[in-house]
Amino acid sequence: MRHAIEPDNSFIPVSRQCELLGLPRSSYYYQQCRDNSYNELLMRMIDEQYTRRPFYGSPRMTDWLRSQGELVNHKRVERLMRKMGIMAVVPGPHTSRPHPEHNVYPYLLRNLDINRADQVWAADITYIRMDKGFLYLVAIMDWFSRYVLSWRLSNSLDVYFCLEALEEALSISKPDIFNTDQGSQFTSPKHTDRLKDAQINISMDGRGRFQDNIFIERLWRSVKYEEVYLKNYSDGRGAFENLKNYFLFYNQERPHDSLGKRTPEHAYLFDKERIN
Repeated sequence: MRHAIEPDNSFIPVSRQCELLGLPRSSYYYQQCRDNSYNELLMRMIDEQYTRRPFYGSPRMTDWLRSQGELVNHKRVERLMRKMGIMAVVPGPHTSRPHPEHNVYPYLLRNLDINRADQVWAADITYIRMDKGFLYLVAIMDWFSRYVLSWRLSNSLDVYFCLEALEEALSISKPDIFNTDQGSQFTSPKHTDRLKDAQINISMDGRGRFQDNIFIERLWRSVKYEEVYLKNYSDGRGAFENLKNYFLFYNQERPHDSLGKRTPEHAYLFDKERIN
């Protein structure tokens, strides 16, 4: 009977719906609280498994959760993955789709020799769990050096925190090409028009192609395993401060084998000086 309650019904309050159904309000809110706590547990598990296996869509994620003893149905997992803003990175059923009215741009990086700073930037969004609840993190990275130019946290998947990160990055420099996935934040006219105004070529990953934005996917693994999974952020301020410290470490102290043991900041600034 609890499932007949429509919490988003703007005409009949939840209290009146409970009264009409003969359901005590306390029972409804207690069960709702239990559901929210369980959803947070499932989202934590999904986040960790997706970081390990980014090719898992909702059917395979459902099978994996069941193998861990969680008796969940596919619709619930699909809904949670959509809420988290993630989808499988191989062709197949997807839980997140581009906005049907937004333009999608071709992928420009195939067979491109990326050999200098500011040739290609990439942006992506990931899910950041907290002790209670979650946030979304967007970051913009220079592909050549792996340098993180800017990042922002948000409690919703709107375009504005992506625009704030873009403006900060553009205050530092400007790329020839800006690459993202086909998410609605990046296909939004607000985002694409800003890139066009700056005379930046727009590139977007092919649907479900993990390799198309491989370096920022590796960044997310580093962020999760070296920072997020080691801590329980109690609130947004704590998440911000810890991530700020991590990105300083990532840019200025963490050497990369692919950069000849240099840090991203050293590789980025050194190459810009070489070009100039």
